[in-house]
Amino acid sequence: MKTLFLIPARGGSKGIPHKNIKDFAGKPLILYAVDQALSLADTNDICVSTDDKEIKSVVESYGVPVPFLRPAELATDQAGSYETMLHALDFYQKKGIRYDTLILLQPTSPFRTVRHIQEARGLYERIPGCDMVVSVKEAESNPYYAMYKENEDGYLQPLSSKRYTRRQDCPAVYEYNGAVYVIRTSSLRQSPLSGFRKIVKYKMDAIDSIDLDTPLDWMFAEFLQHRKME
Repeated sequence: MKTLFLIPARGGSKGIPHKNIKDFAGKPLILYAVDQALSLADTNDICVSTDDKEIKSVVESYGVPVPFLRPAELATDQAGSYETMLHALDFYQKKGIRYDTLILLQPTSPFRTVRHIQEARGLYERIPGCDMVVSVKEAESNPYYAMYKENEDGYLQPLSSKRYTRRQDCPAVYEYNGAVYVIRTSSLRQSPLSGFRKIVKYKMDAIDSIDLDTPLDWMFAEFLQHRKME
């Protein structure tokens, strides 16, 4: 089973400027993902997909070739990860290289570890026929208990028709944390991730699930990282 490790790293970032190459506890953020991929694959099977020459330079100076610069139309705020994944797979297919599995590692998950990736991959290999194994965390707000919508009269009403008086009685619900996606490429060729029907969760805890999207996320993650290093 041939696997491509894909690290998507767009240059533009409004929340945290240049976050993919911003120094995080001693090294550019993206290199945490690169190091993890290097622990599991040869450089030929690692693809950093970026539109940014500076990101390309940082990664290549670390010894990992960046095979292309992503087209501008795949580097906008509106461009999705689906098109980015297909673009990478098509690039290698034109070279005669076909991948059975794609492991997507977003650079913005600084507390993801090699163990997390290995466990998610192992779960995928044990469940033949699944479209994807995806890392999740338990949702902070449970829609069965704490979430409301506004009705046509302007009053709040529970999102769920079934009422629970205690959060612990509610069914567990999960949200993607963005850390690890193990994807069957044949499924990806047929549908974007939102169309997958056979998705298996790989659960991570709240701290390991931290995703860097805002300056506050960054400050909190650096605080935790420094505490770990003490």
